Amino acid sequence: MSILNSLFVGVDVSKNTNQICACNFNSDYFFNQNFDNSVFETETVINMINDVMLQNKLTHIIIALESTSVYFFHIANAFSSSDILNKFHLEVYAINAKVIHNYSKSFVSHSKNDPKDAKLIADFARVGRCKDHKPWRGAQLVALQRDTRHRYHLAQQLTREKNYALNNIFLKFNKLENKNGPGDEVNPFSDIFGATSTSVLLYFLSPEDIVQMPLEDLVEYVNTKGKRRFSNPENTAKLLKQCALDSYRLDRVSYDAINIALASSLRMISMLKRELKDIEKQITSFVKALDNNAYLSLTSIPGVGPVSAAGIIAEIGSIDAFSSNDKLAKFAGLTWTDNSSGKIVSENNELTRTGNKYLRYYITQAANSCRKHDSIYSNYYSKKFNESLTHKHKRALALTSRKFVKLIYCLLRNNQLYSIKRDNDQHK
Repeated sequence: MSILNSLFVGVDVSKNTNQICACNFNSDYFFNQNFDNSVFETETVINMINDVMLQNKLTHIIIALESTSVYFFHIANAFSSSDILNKFHLEVYAINAKVIHNYSKSFVSHSKNDPKDAKLIADFARVGRCKDHKPWRGAQLVALQRDTRHRYHLAQQLTREKNYALNNIFLKFNKLENKNGPGDEVNPFSDIFGATSTSVLLYFLSPEDIVQMPLEDLVEYVNTKGKRRFSNPENTAKLLKQCALDSYRLDRVSYDAINIALASSLRMISMLKRELKDIEKQITSFVKALDNNAYLSLTSIPGVGPVSAAGIIAEIGSIDAFSSNDKLAKFAGLTWTDNSSGKIVSENNELTRTGNKYLRYYITQAANSCRKHDSIYSNYYSKKFNESLTHKHKRALALTSRKFVKLIYCLLRNNQLYSIKRDNDQHK
């Protein structure tokens, strides 16, 4: 790309208007105007850019937009898909607002208003800062991203609702879930939010109702609600009775209030599970059609399912945007702050968390699943877990996720399927 023959366009985006500034490498400004955030005004901007390109015999266009909420989406898509602009060498970048803000600090005095912000963004592109970022990836990939991010949103909601429901479950039936964990002949149900456990919480108004029910009837109830899948329903019923017997008792007024709140939470949990199932079906079919090669590469890793693969693909876009796995790790926020003094190096180095939280979430989920199915990552996780003095699981999982980034980068860069031998060679 010839910088001297390039036009640099900065767009300060808002919900209703866009402030757009255009200049060349010598800081000659062609326009800095405010336009409505509408399809008609955007067409006007495109024609203005085209006129500038032809009049000044320029060949390349670099457009940098501040990625403010979702307001930048339509104009970025309009620029990148414009037949008029694509006659030239066009690159469109959506830049995080925090990056632009940090760049503004490099100036001694910078007052903040829309024209100056647009000029600042254009200058950001002019000095070559866009090369550290990935180009706008188009509507299809963003559509997948909206679905995978919505799934993340639903998963977070489900986690919050479950945690909230657990408080009411403890108040109503404090011994239903014991700390020893499921499958230890202490807990009657392996999943406290499973179908049978949920039915028990809704059907019985208090633990005393379970105690008073004849064992034979309770066995039949558990067997029916469990669709006769319990290997030993009588033992499950006995455990349930014992848990009810050991639980605290409350007054009727308290039970009524708790039951109303708990029933509402359990309905919410059921609804969120259905929504997650529906969105996951959509994501799986979408990602296969969008980038099947990347999808096959990621799902070839043991434990990595379609949804995690789709989430990673949606956030990474093109792997060519990253020159190394270190750059990819930084983009995901899987880097650590340095906390040392002299010869003392602290073990409590926090994640920077300045990267893409969605990518970090899906990489962490995939790494956690992979370490349960693959001996290489299982051994690495165990090693880091045993080395840790505090926060053992969190630290081990974060380090395993960082190692996992190397694998993702290698497979996507080389368009390869996973093999244990290749992964061993990569990390020797």
